Amino acid sequence: MAFYRAVRSVIQKSIRGGDSGLTAHPKRIIFDRFCGYSTAFKDPKPKTSWKSVIGYSAAFGTLIGGYYAYYKAPDPTPVPNKAESTYEILPTLPDVPASKKIEVPGHETGPKVILFQYPTCPFCCKVRAFLDFYGVSYDIVEVNPVLRQQIKWSKYKKVPIILVQVDGGYQQLNDSSMIISALRTLMLDKNANLSDIVNFYPSIKFKDLDGKVKSDVMNKYFVMNHKNKKDSDNDIDAEERKWRQWADEVLVHTLSPNVYRSKDEALQAFNWFSEAGEWEKNFSTWERYLIIYVGAFVMYFIGKSLKKKHALKDDVRESLYDECKYYVNNIRKQGTKFIGGNVPNLGDLAVYGVLSSIEGCDAFKDLMNNSSSVEQWYQDMKIAVNNHLGMNQATASLTRS
Repeated sequence: MAFYRAVRSVIQKSIRGGDSGLTAHPKRIIFDRFCGYSTAFKDPKPKTSWKSVIGYSAAFGTLIGGYYAYYKAPDPTPVPNKAESTYEILPTLPDVPASKKIEVPGHETGPKVILFQYPTCPFCCKVRAFLDFYGVSYDIVEVNPVLRQQIKWSKYKKVPIILVQVDGGYQQLNDSSMIISALRTLMLDKNANLSDIVNFYPSIKFKDLDGKVKSDVMNKYFVMNHKNKKDSDNDIDAEERKWRQWADEVLVHTLSPNVYRSKDEALQAFNWFSEAGEWEKNFSTWERYLIIYVGAFVMYFIGKSLKKKHALKDDVRESLYDECKYYVNNIRKQGTKFIGGNVPNLGDLAVYGVLSSIEGCDAFKDLMNNSSSVEQWYQDMKIAVNNHLGMNQATASLTRS
């Protein structure tokens, strides 16, 4: 080993010129490895200054920030909106058989109305509550929520969709709140044309805070009827719109985390959906089981995600109870039976429709047991809807006999 050290010393000096401050020559590295004495000579380590640390950190931060800005940050590119109607008039009805016919005695001969729906979709239930309350006869087409063959004819791929018979075909209406506002406008103006009314509700596209492209309907909570209006009516209409929007943007988000709170509750809910929608009659056996078991499995996890997204309480039942009590407490403050007074308005119908979508679920039973005031309001609404209490308010062609 002493021999190797002596030879190594000579070679090092010849390679480095005797200056220990120079960087090692490649031949030196090779010789070190050959001698098996890799630790015999080391260049002194330079001290890292605080300026270097700050510089490296800034460079690294810039790289990470640039990556996020390019790949993760919302795309600021605006979404163009085309100035065209988004509500088509179909020359003929789609070749899809009706699953059920709802006929109101004395009002069977109005224009044909067809509702494409999921039986327990809260937005579809809102539309059904509206049609039933005002005594409109209509056909129902149950849509398979997994395969959705029944709406393959439509560019709009959500439910509810309504088709209303008009001159020249069938006017398509999309979005539950728009459907209700447009049909209520038609009811209040016997000279109105539905194909003209839909132009009050243009569809727009926009990007949310995450940069995702979404669509919405302008004016969807507005009933376009300004004839013989008093100033006080504006306040009443604003209150009605407030609760319709609350049902869509607050109350509805408490449902899924409650209905699918556990795997057993999710499966129980889908079995009830099957019963309520008569899936055994409307879908094949394999389709029904696919919807029930795959749907329950998927919605269990989606329910957990929605709980976090909408900041519900750890016990999600409490969030459902709180929102429903908030609603009936506002009715109590008015000293009336409904938000609309002694007769339900569109706000009442929206809230009732949303809650009716879970009527066969454990969450609904717990809600009714938790609050007698909520239960009383719900039962009063159910009577009003099933008895078509608003029929005398529907003065236009949708309900003519």
